[in-house]
Amino acid sequence: MSLFITFEGPDGSGKTTQFKRLADHLRDRGCDVLAVREPGGTSIGEQIRDVLHSLANKEMQPRTEILLYCASRAQLVGQVIRPHLQSGGIVVCDRYADSTLAYQGYGHGLDLPTLRTILDFATGGLRPDITFYLDIKAEEGLKRRKAGGGEWNRMDDLPVEFHRRVRAGYLEMVAQEPARWVVIDAAREAETIAKEIQEIMEGRLTSNVKRQPS
Repeated sequence: MSLFITFEGPDGSGKTTQFKRLADHLRDRGCDVLAVREPGGTSIGEQIRDVLHSLANKEMQPRTEILLYCASRAQLVGQVIRPHLQSGGIVVCDRYADSTLAYQGYGHGLDLPTLRTILDFATGGLRPDITFYLDIKAEEGLKRRKAGGGEWNRMDDLPVEFHRRVRAGYLEMVAQEPARWVVIDAAREAETIAKEIQEIMEGRLTSNVKRQPS
């Protein structure tokens, strides 16, 4: 049973933690799970990630961002994600195409229809089956990022107003396609969030099994 699951959210929402926990949970359940991150997930993609996230590249233009993110994504989809799905496995991805719409579209103000055309080309039309959106206020998310002591990258370093637009963009996308998105309150304890996500996935997996032809 193939299934493509993505995690989205503002910086500091805890999506990376939850993406890893769900992947581990599904493996414990006996599922064939591939966990990947964006940008990255391949040798080529990781090199692009370094360029995108380097604080030395603050002069990078939004149009450059979209093309680099999509170059990494195209490699990941073609080399890793699609083959695993075609073999019947489950893919859990930390960020995907919706991040481009949120950050370069709503955040930077690039034309959304144009971005969707580029994204469709880069992904070959591959869309997630379910997307978990971990919602948190921009200010709180950035505060968490700084307190966590992890990577503080070029995107994190953009003004808080940018991050507010990103969050508003995510919420608009959720409203436009509620059947795919699952909104998770990310302000709670990580263990509580993980349990909720696992319970939701159990329901989805059971439903998918019931729909399989006998």
